[in-house]
Amino acid sequence: MNASKDKVVTIAYKLTVDGEPVDQGELAYIHGHQQIIPGLERELEGRSAGDSFETTLAPADAYGERDEEGVQVVPRSAFPEDAKVESGEQFYAQDSQGNPMPLTVTKVAGDDVTVDFNHPLAGKTLNFSVEVKEVRDATPEELAHGHVHGPGGHQH
Repeated sequence: MNASKDKVVTIAYKLTVDGEPVDQGELAYIHGHQQIIPGLERELEGRSAGDSFETTLAPADAYGERDEEGVQVVPRSAFPEDAKVESGEQFYAQDSQGNPMPLTVTKVAGDDVTVDFNHPLAGKTLNFSVEVKEVRDATPEELAHGHVHGPGGHQH
């Protein structure tokens, strides 16, 4: 069975940026549903269990280019009173439609807090080493819920 729309694909991966390890693990997702970065999904298309490959993805195929307009200075009062607001801390804001928007604090100077709405890997070239562990049909329940369920079914 090959990775294609509505298949559950399980991969083991290692991610490096500029030769430095960034992330590794195992991931199961529903192919064709935009659940992973576009370039990696494109590289997985048509692959089957046992396939291994390495790929380099430009920012446009991953988390996009950095957008300097995504860096803003906001008042400390925009954060919960009891929040630990320090450089490197991550929070969520909401856009005008109520969707969550992750942000990272990059600087705190008095009551001014500089935040970055860019993904931490925006603007970076990503190098993946991937092994396809399993490809199977997604269940009707997984397709309806929009995510993979673990062994034995619904686990959330």
